Amino acid sequence: MKLHYRKVGQGKPLIILHGLFGSVDNWNTLAKEFSAQNQVFVVDQRNHGLSPHDAVFSYEAMSNDLLELLNDNNIENANFIGHSMGGKVMMQFASEHSYRINKMIVVDISPRYYKPHHQAVLKALHSINFDEISTRRQAEEILNPLLNDISTTQFLLKNIYWIDDIINGLELKKLAWRFNLKAISSQIENVGTESPKPIALDAEKLQVLFIKGENSNYIIDDDKRLIRNYYPNAVIKTIANAGHWVQAEQPKEFFNTVIKFLK
Repeated sequence: MKLHYRKVGQGKPLIILHGLFGSVDNWNTLAKEFSAQNQVFVVDQRNHGLSPHDAVFSYEAMSNDLLELLNDNNIENANFIGHSMGGKVMMQFASEHSYRINKMIVVDISPRYYKPHHQAVLKALHSINFDEISTRRQAEEILNPLLNDISTTQFLLKNIYWIDDIINGLELKKLAWRFNLKAISSQIENVGTESPKPIALDAEKLQVLFIKGENSNYIIDDDKRLIRNYYPNAVIKTIANAGHWVQAEQPKEFFNTVIKFLK
């Protein structure tokens, strides 16, 4: 699949992968900062952002998409940042194509299996009927009481855009989700899939940084042992006063932590 991406800067390629329901727009500010020293590719993963929609939604497919992007851009190897689902894609990719990785940064996710836990968000998203509403404000008024979390609501609302549609024989504009809600909902269990291990020889060579948000429970103490079982040379850093969206909540500390590791 030909993924949509934004490229900025010059230097060693740095590939950035967003999390579930995310897009390249979530990384604009940090991408510009990283571009001072890197050629940054911020990628919309399949069924997200401006990338194509497809019925298949799995880490194997997303890893293949990533390989295609590297090949299309003649990138022999690169540095990678992946947040949450994006981190899982990176770990899948590392198990299959570790020689294409220079260094990788996994943000607030572990290789372990995660039970599906997005049911409330999916239920809220499905409660919105774009045939009945015509403004983002109306969507916000529906989501807010269902999610009871302003930051999550605002994050999701960034995925609303205008499309042309035929309604009662008339060509009209209507709102829609940029992500493929149908495919994501039907295969949501795939998002928490346990990541495959790299082969032993590759695991010893991989340079990996795991970044945990202090207030997040996506990486717990048991995960730290698991991480080093997967990647013996892994470095694990905790960023204070940050939850799951570490890069958004503490962008300066996140940037400095990543740059230090890349150097």
